[in-house]
Amino acid sequence: MDQVTSIGALRKPLPEELRLALAALFEDRFSTAAAIREHHGRDESSYDPMPPDAVVFAQDTEEVAQAVSLCAAHGVPVIPYGTGTSLEGHVLALRGGVTIDLSQMNRVLAVHADDLTATVQAGVTRKQLNQEIRDTGLFFPIDPGADASLGGMAATRASGTNAVRYGTMRENTLALTVVTADGNVIKTGTRARKSSAGYDLTRVFVGSEGTLGIITEVTVRLYPQPEAVSAAVCSFPSTAAAVNCVIRTIQMGIPVARVEFLDENSVRSINAHDSLALPEKPLLLFEFHGSEHGVREQAQLVQDIAAEHGADGFEWATRPEDRTRLWTARHNAYFAMLQMRPGARAISTDCCVPISRLAECILDTQADCEKQQMVYAIIGHVGDGNFHVLMMIDPHDPVDVAKAEGVNARMVARALSMDGTCTGEHGVGMHKMDFLLQEHGAPAIDMMRLLKRAFDPANIMNPGKIVRW
Repeated sequence: MDQVTSIGALRKPLPEELRLALAALFEDRFSTAAAIREHHGRDESSYDPMPPDAVVFAQDTEEVAQAVSLCAAHGVPVIPYGTGTSLEGHVLALRGGVTIDLSQMNRVLAVHADDLTATVQAGVTRKQLNQEIRDTGLFFPIDPGADASLGGMAATRASGTNAVRYGTMRENTLALTVVTADGNVIKTGTRARKSSAGYDLTRVFVGSEGTLGIITEVTVRLYPQPEAVSAAVCSFPSTAAAVNCVIRTIQMGIPVARVEFLDENSVRSINAHDSLALPEKPLLLFEFHGSEHGVREQAQLVQDIAAEHGADGFEWATRPEDRTRLWTARHNAYFAMLQMRPGARAISTDCCVPISRLAECILDTQADCEKQQMVYAIIGHVGDGNFHVLMMIDPHDPVDVAKAEGVNARMVARALSMDGTCTGEHGVGMHKMDFLLQEHGAPAIDMMRLLKRAFDPANIMNPGKIVRW
């Protein structure tokens, strides 16, 4: 049996005693309605919906702890849910159980502007946080594209367009409040910038995808808003030229804030979706942060490097509205690409390689997509060696699905052979469990499994994700 079938076979009805207890505790914030359950049983992956048996909407850590305690007493699975924007089946209820929706946990609890930190409930989204702190002169830079929740971003170790300058959630999470599998509440870390006190439990939970505990509060680093921001867009004669321009820029130590790659298929789709007129060739989108003098200097250096690699149409966007237009189009790329094959579903995958191997990895993946006659697009946060492939498939056509999964498997194998990773930011979820074994080897996976058993001995925390029980 495959992963979905084998786990799904373990699905059991929700105990009536548990249903009544949750209904009494949450009242109108408890639901078994089919529409609500199905909404919480899907994400942006290509999997069919796998709904939970019930959904509760928690408003604070205590309520999450109470819900988990009740589920633990009955051995019922618990799945945390933020905004549902994950891409690898992270929130699907393979064994049924109870989904705990954290979207109503949306309060910014504290902003310590002098210390450049903020503490938020897990349901606060990145856009909400930046809106609430804009008058402080600070901002939170992690930008995965979707307006994801901070709890979900920590749970999946998210990164995004700004990672080349500011890092990922791993580097920007200082402390967590977590509800463990037995319903206890623990705090990991402090607002201090460093510590040598014991095991680093914060890093254990960051990237654990809800399989070790439920993150309910997050303390993150903030950064001063840059004095000046400038964006630039330029087209290249080939994918190799565009990616080699990025490699040269990074190797020169130029501190770009963002650098995004879009292949010609991506550009064509966002032109149609956002009514733009970008040249339908491989494209780089840069952003520079710093002082006005520093930004001008960085941008001129990059323009010179781009020219050496055959770039044309190097255009500046210094006005906020122009930058917003470009980055909005980039963030809408996923939805734009869905229109490349109306009625199809997208298999979205990613990998990350050392930057010196990036051009080779992208070109080989493009060639594979062309050979398989896929409808596809490639985009990437290429400043840190990470790129994404979206393949439009008919999910009811086994041949179509097999071709896409074959491209995915070969891309991962290629990345691993280059000393890269099977996922730079999507996470493991259900879809990349076997690739995780290829990347780390059986002894390391056994160690992860021991960790899972220690934290969650009854296997109720988002079962069927990351490692097999």
